[in-house]
Amino acid sequence: MKILEIHNLCKVYGKDETRVDALKDVSFDVEQGEFVAIVGPSGSGKSTLLHILGGVDVPTSGEVIISGTDIGKLNETKLAIFRRRHIGLVYQFYNLIPILTVEENMTLPLLLDGQKPDGELLKDLVSKLGLTDRMRHLPNQLSGGQQQRVSIGRALMNHPALLLADEPTGNLDTANSKEILTLLRKFNKENHQTVIIITHDERIALSADRVITIEDGRITRDSGKVEVQA
Repeated sequence: MKILEIHNLCKVYGKDETRVDALKDVSFDVEQGEFVAIVGPSGSGKSTLLHILGGVDVPTSGEVIISGTDIGKLNETKLAIFRRRHIGLVYQFYNLIPILTVEENMTLPLLLDGQKPDGELLKDLVSKLGLTDRMRHLPNQLSGGQQQRVSIGRALMNHPALLLADEPTGNLDTANSKEILTLLRKFNKENHQTVIIITHDERIALSADRVITIEDGRITRDSGKVEVQA
């Protein structure tokens, strides 16, 4: 089942002499349960693409369809609600609230959306993330790897259709990078979670089911879709 469809996506910044074509007629789709790495040199457009997929930026033209919803047709309020409920975002620098505990950081998006956190899901995620004994800790009491695990847990608390990660290991050492990759793979395999990662990390690219390469705003290579076990 297609979880993501992208049709003729373009993104232009500026005009005339300052015009930059960040994305040029990008099209591809992703099946539920795929683990996709998007790679390319700096300035290639891959981060712009991820921000558009995450609903935090809008394309100049083209369509982004997630779980059957064309997010370009949603107004600002409806897009914010859709993003909270269907998209999980993980960034390089964690973006945790410093005065909130691990548990509070993980459940905050649900509370802001007026939803009651699923206690069993929280318990399961915390266990899988190795954070059971850190629930009352503040971010400054955690290592970088632990903070990134919290951000992954926060992203997964809403059962997202897509988990989007922008350089999730870029701020971590080798050991912690390996742990984060293992965790993302675990959720992909065990929970059938669709994962799309923007990365410069060769290890992530090599471990992905599918690698999409972007250069100068265009897809120059797509290793192809794989058969995903339901």
